[in-house]
Amino acid sequence: MKEKRTVKKESPCPVRSTLELIGGKWAFAILYSLMDGTKRFMELERAIPGINTRMLVKELKSLEANGIVKRQAYATVPPTVEYSLTPMGKDLKPVFSAIQKWAARHI
Repeated sequence: MKEKRTVKKESPCPVRSTLELIGGKWAFAILYSLMDGTKRFMELERAIPGINTRMLVKELKSLEANGIVKRQAYATVPPTVEYSLTPMGKDLKPVFSAIQKWAARHI
């Protein structure tokens, strides 16, 4: 069964609605890793220290269901699967840039 986070349009707070879409514990790390471009599953797993395979699969499925990440499977042996950001996911680049600037000043 696919887990899909849904956002009610009448939600009073756009920040809360956004966090419901991308607020998983590992979602920001996954999205940040995909900002550089398309990656295979194992590349993502290696790029995110501390994440286990089960959590990576769960977060990727959720991000895919919400239209932020695109999954492309190729019929090869062994199967090849690549992940990339959708246009909606790419729209998050300025958000990540702002977070980086904030972190540089305060952390």
